[in-house]
Amino acid sequence: MQYVTLNDGHKMPQLGFGVFQVPDLSQAEQAVSDALDTGYRLIDTAAAYGNEEAVGAAIQKSSVDRSDIFVTSKLWVDHFTYERATQGIDESLTKLGLDYLDLYLLHQPYGDVAGAWRALVDAQKAGKIKSIGVSNFAPDQLMNLELMSDVKPALNQIEVSPWFQEPTAVDFAKRQDIQVEAWAPFAEGQHHIFTNETIANIGKKYGKANGQVILRWLLQRGIVVIPKSVHKERMAENFNVFDFELSDADMQVLNGLDKNESQFFDHRDPAAIESIFGQSLKALRD
Repeated sequence: MQYVTLNDGHKMPQLGFGVFQVPDLSQAEQAVSDALDTGYRLIDTAAAYGNEEAVGAAIQKSSVDRSDIFVTSKLWVDHFTYERATQGIDESLTKLGLDYLDLYLLHQPYGDVAGAWRALVDAQKAGKIKSIGVSNFAPDQLMNLELMSDVKPALNQIEVSPWFQEPTAVDFAKRQDIQVEAWAPFAEGQHHIFTNETIANIGKKYGKANGQVILRWLLQRGIVVIPKSVHKERMAENFNVFDFELSDADMQVLNGLDKNESQFFDHRDPAAIESIFGQSLKALRD
């Protein structure tokens, strides 16, 4: 396993396992158990995923020492005030059955970000969270947060895949000494990413599948990555990416695949923000 060192000094596995879109608790628990058995030591969940209890159950049952597992969760926007964020942190810890979180993120850049961030800072000081960061923040939103606090985010988790490479956001975070973590590295399978001929031809050189090439490309960009699967054989395949290195030429070919196309939605589109997050944010005023 490769590790990165965050700007607060804590070490984090560079390859992890995510449980986004695994709402079934028994399936999520089994997936995390299988991931830990496979060798993953970074597990990523969120309050909004509805499976923190299952993640915690798998960790409690695992023979892997808690100190060797890097656990991440995220706060949803319906808790974005200081008071509700403080409550949300405790709720995540309770559901996970943990004394501390290795990393806790603001899940989206909307609502009372300043109040929620202060709650994360205080929870870090209290020892409830080792590292704090954000998710889905654009460069200007990151800078705004930096200007309003003495504590810089350790990490920004954003969508990064061959079809949506986010070079500006990645480069900005690196200049700010903020670690980038990629969600949806396989772009939800869109545009036949697992059979794409260009990626497959690169994979043939190394005896690797398309997914392994993509993960290796992200790792070599210095990005933490959290692929998801509920199939243990695919988990093992995704984990088997540390025995080869892409050439500079192959990296450039992959860099040329960028469509600048999110497979989800535009986080800067007001209509999308209102549609997806409006109800959660309005609930804060009720």
